[in-house]
Amino acid sequence: MISFIVPAYNEEALIGGTLETLNRAAQTLGEAYEIVVADDASSDGTANIAEAHGARVVRVERRQIAATRNAGAREALGDKLIFVDADTRVNEAVVRAASDAMNRGAAGGGSGVNFDGKLPRYAERVHPAMIRIFRALGLACGCFLFCTRSAFNAAGGFDEKLFASEEITMSRALKRQGRFVVLRETVTTSGRKLRMYSGKDVLRLFASILLAGPKALRSRDALEVWYGGRREDPDLAG
Repeated sequence: MISFIVPAYNEEALIGGTLETLNRAAQTLGEAYEIVVADDASSDGTANIAEAHGARVVRVERRQIAATRNAGAREALGDKLIFVDADTRVNEAVVRAASDAMNRGAAGGGSGVNFDGKLPRYAERVHPAMIRIFRALGLACGCFLFCTRSAFNAAGGFDEKLFASEEITMSRALKRQGRFVVLRETVTTSGRKLRMYSGKDVLRLFASILLAGPKALRSRDALEVWYGGRREDPDLAG
């Protein structure tokens, strides 16, 4: 069985579309699957929308992405785990490629990533470079990561000491368990955070992380982009 694990916090605007694409893609594979939504302290209609799309909802009260993904994985029944962010849309090709990779013995992997909507100029320039860097280093982007249950357990799950960049640590941990592949197939994730924050905001964030060192990733205090209350996409608001 494939278990799709979707961490979510106040994602009522986007999670319905994500779950629709997961159901469509999975139904074409002819393989048993389930969707587990790990709802991390949402105060909106996220859980109700998830249940309406056939997902099993696990309530979490951590406000931490690594812990939320792990909570979903603990409740999942599948031997193949695919972690998909609540604002990310998959397709049949990427789901099939992930499943095939695990069937052929891969411990885990990731995919290419596109952003939806119009991106600010700074993001248009940085995005291709970041994708090439992640692919060259063999790292999964956070919005889509897959692994076998056995590799997940052997790796110890996502590092709950981290509030960001946990997908990088997890990619490295999975590489120690076996082959790790970054697929050519792509998913489409929301570009809203890139539209919400200016280039100066993002530069200031990463500068503060670099100055503070690794300890900056061990608290949500300085991680506004990941844990701030802003959720409304400027494209939709306009």
